[in-house]
Amino acid sequence: MNPVHINLDDAWDAAQLQQIGIPTIDARPLGPHLRYIAPEKIIRQSLQTLSERLTPDDRLLLYGSGDFHYLAAWWLRRAIDLTHARHVTLLSFDNHPDWDIRPPRWSCGGWINRALEFPEVAHASVWGCGNFELAFPSRLFRNKKALATGKLAVHAWAERQSPKVATLFNCMTRNNWRERFTNFAAGLAGKNIYITLDLDALTPDTAITNWENGLFTPEDLLWSMQQLRNATLIGLDICGACSPQLYARPLQLAAARFDHPKQPAPSLPDAQRVNLHTLHQLWPALTRT
Repeated sequence: MNPVHINLDDAWDAAQLQQIGIPTIDARPLGPHLRYIAPEKIIRQSLQTLSERLTPDDRLLLYGSGDFHYLAAWWLRRAIDLTHARHVTLLSFDNHPDWDIRPPRWSCGGWINRALEFPEVAHASVWGCGNFELAFPSRLFRNKKALATGKLAVHAWAERQSPKVATLFNCMTRNNWRERFTNFAAGLAGKNIYITLDLDALTPDTAITNWENGLFTPEDLLWSMQQLRNATLIGLDICGACSPQLYARPLQLAAARFDHPKQPAPSLPDAQRVNLHTLHQLWPALTRT
């Protein structure tokens, strides 16, 4: 598989990525139309434009802010179509569960549900959630059916939740998460997996994002990749870097402003420096998984 950077928003410096062997496709005109939420017609048109510039082997994808994370479902669909894989496990590292069943259909807050609609996807497993969506009343909008049947599993940090929520969702801790992940990874030996990584799963000193940060360290993720070496990787994508929030439609802008955390905008050069340092650590292991 080949790596490629899809530049939607200048979250990454293309020249610096080229130095570590990641070429760039300039897709910045599409970025404001796709950011955070988008109608399916716009997504299909945009991805058709991109597909004409991607080769079948381009399945290690780096793109911009976590505002675009819902595109992971489309990257997954593409990987399945290209590899004809079946019984795929979707593995997501994310500070958010992205399980919201409310409209809009395509958004960064509910895209896991779209991936679960693919008949080839047997299971989705989200690791590293630490935000408010597990608490009441936000958890009312989770995909209860997928959770009840075991098709969706969310492994959240107990340290970020109340004792009641930690018990309700059987949350992991910094002390026991590696044991849990080892058992999870052992069950994937010989099976097809697709990995998506949102950098907001990482601590704020190792990833600067447009969203709240989680508790994973780069060392944690490197260790996780080693546990997955016996699985068959069909594709991988990384998003979650920081970029200016530019939107094409008024409703899109209003919804995004309501949902985003209220925090000072970081310096883009500082964000690129921190995130590139982390990418340098992660990329070799991710591309060997």
